[in-house]
Amino acid sequence: MSTKTGPQRYPGASRANWYQDDFGGDAMQVNVVVLHTTEGRSLPGYGGGGSAPNLTAVPDLGAKKLKWYQHFDIETSSRALVNLGGGVETNTLNVCQVELVGTCDPKTHAKWKKSGDAHLYWPEAPDWALLGVARFLSWMHEEHGVPLSGPKSWPAYPSSYANGGGQRMSGTRWEAFKGVCGHMHVPENAHGDPGAVDFARLLKHAKADLDLGGDKEPAETGTVEPRVPAFPGRKYFRAGAVNEHVLKLGKRLVERGFGDHYKVGPSRAWGEADRLNVRDFQKSRPELRGDADGHPGPLTWRLLFS
Repeated sequence: MSTKTGPQRYPGASRANWYQDDFGGDAMQVNVVVLHTTEGRSLPGYGGGGSAPNLTAVPDLGAKKLKWYQHFDIETSSRALVNLGGGVETNTLNVCQVELVGTCDPKTHAKWKKSGDAHLYWPEAPDWALLGVARFLSWMHEEHGVPLSGPKSWPAYPSSYANGGGQRMSGTRWEAFKGVCGHMHVPENAHGDPGAVDFARLLKHAKADLDLGGDKEPAETGTVEPRVPAFPGRKYFRAGAVNEHVLKLGKRLVERGFGDHYKVGPSRAWGEADRLNVRDFQKSRPELRGDADGHPGPLTWRLLFS
């Protein structure tokens, strides 16, 4: 059974419609976000939670912001995808699912617009709505290491329905996928949502939120300095972890003068020396002293690499 890592509640999300206590779910380490559209104008009931995602984003058109509702932990399987017997896993394959209240169907959009029913048409979503989704994606990137990347093809509905745009992943590709995709990309699912959302703009906003708009930028001296690398996620810095992020962290600790606990220098394997060196760095910063446990989070990472 997988172990959850990092925060499980999206900051500010309401738990007024919490379904995990009724439906349970499998623990998993998330590396994929799937975006849906509800094809409605208000928070769905999801059949009492039987078809609920992890979170729902409800547009407040007057205030021009998204209100978030959380139904399951970030790393607990939710129930919004079709999962056929004998095929690949969908809901339980390291996926956090988000429903965006509104429509991707141009006919539904035209009907609601004609009748004066206020709604959000996601293929033409205003910037404030895209920013709201992008902030969630940047948080998932920082806290859970979900890559800010995804499929190139986001065909418009209804051509996206039943793989009409040829966008659906094969089972093999789905099992290897990490990043952000739509309901229409998931195998075994015929739905075509969220249609032609402006995915490139979503990623641009998410990267800007993390200061990842470019690899390098000019400094006042005229030299070129690297931007702060994005925090990959807490799961990469725990017992038994072996990866390039541990090595990058260790090298930076040495550069900053916090490598005293290394006997031969940093490596790709997370160990007690890494934890003690991180703790020393945390104790040196007033922003981190109250939580100097030696386990790097987004703030520790940013301050270390700044």
